[in-house]
Amino acid sequence: MCTDKLANGGTAPHSPSDDSPDFEQPLLYAHGGLQAGKDSAAAHDHEAQCSPEDGGATSLRTCFNGLNALSGVGLLSIPYALAEGGWLSLVLLPVVAAVCCYTGQLLQRCMSTSTATRGYPDIGALAFGAKGRFAVSLFMYAELYVVAIGFLILEGDNLDKLFPGTSLSLGPGIHVSGKHLFIVLVSLVILPTMWLRNLSVLAYISASGVVASVVLVFCVLWAAVVDGVGFQGKGRMLNVSGLPTALGLYTFCYCGHAVFPTLCNSMKEKDKFSKVLVICFVACTLNYGSMAILGYLMYGDDVESQVTLNLPDGKLSSKLAIYTTLINPFSKYALMLTPVATAIEEKLLAGGNKMSMKNMLLRTFIVVSTVVIALTVPFFGDLMAFVGSLLSVMVSMLLPCVCYLRIFGTARCSRAEVALIGMIIVLGSLVAAGGTYSSLQKLIHEF
Repeated sequence: MCTDKLANGGTAPHSPSDDSPDFEQPLLYAHGGLQAGKDSAAAHDHEAQCSPEDGGATSLRTCFNGLNALSGVGLLSIPYALAEGGWLSLVLLPVVAAVCCYTGQLLQRCMSTSTATRGYPDIGALAFGAKGRFAVSLFMYAELYVVAIGFLILEGDNLDKLFPGTSLSLGPGIHVSGKHLFIVLVSLVILPTMWLRNLSVLAYISASGVVASVVLVFCVLWAAVVDGVGFQGKGRMLNVSGLPTALGLYTFCYCGHAVFPTLCNSMKEKDKFSKVLVICFVACTLNYGSMAILGYLMYGDDVESQVTLNLPDGKLSSKLAIYTTLINPFSKYALMLTPVATAIEEKLLAGGNKMSMKNMLLRTFIVVSTVVIALTVPFFGDLMAFVGSLLSVMVSMLLPCVCYLRIFGTARCSRAEVALIGMIIVLGSLVAAGGTYSSLQKLIHEF
């Protein structure tokens, strides 16, 4: 581990204050909720992270916020990931968790070099100046945008399961049915939330991610044991061709790095953040692993990209699981896309605290664009594999390592740490390349 904190005479990193105006403000802040005209405190399951009024969050509260950041829709696709890779690929889940936990700690060390570092983009600026901030922000905003599209697909799929055969006729020759109809309807319900400046109410709703994750695992277990589904799926030991997809989805489950700097800043005792991070990753890995094993034992290679779609129709456990699945995306959609909208507004509309007609039209256009893509590419599992392989690997693995080496320099790190970071960069690049190619190939094939 690096023992120096940018000692005198070392390479001076760029100050966050030297950044370009396009991405000048950090994506996440350590205090307050979603700030008017600035960035969100809720980027990618990062809602419940505000520090209390007494000046800092306790370790317990930070642990809860960290669990919420890591508890997302990846839980639904984790059995599908296991089906893609086979039973032996489950060994890779804790490996991915350990790597992402380590890179999260690298971000903490990067933050320790400057008190002005408040969010992930600041770390990019600290390492590479304006270009570093732009690169980090670009990947983070892209990840938020694509995952919001995934939310619409998820809502459409699960509502179609709850209400099969639903259709709507809009006139001669215009007939909308199934999940396409529900995607449009959900977008109309969600649209007004994109016009809000203060999303604190939605933040509290979406902070229920930890409870929702536990409820989902319980419902799937209930379906197997009580509702008669049983554990009939045998599955495969290893499917080499599916490993890139499995790794992409595993990585997607742990892509909470955008919030880690904020969580660290919000703590009373920042030196305990590493321990909190380890607890969060261990707990989430146990939850993800339980869901993966349950879903694959129940349905084998027939498991859907969202395990809720496999659950028996009409059962209470199935309805509870689907309703639990539907709640969070309704609130998190606006929480995730608001940082994207804010960045565009600051560039095109010069920001502002009030929601003008121009702001509303811009945000409506953003929602429409996500709907169009969701209707065109309605393949949840493959889309999330793409996000995990390309965007999540960049944000959660590669960028923390590159920024860390740039800020501290290899001379100040032990050979073992440099070798470990180098190995993460190489393997992460291979996962990104292989997973992105595989997921894009599947998306194209689906057409």
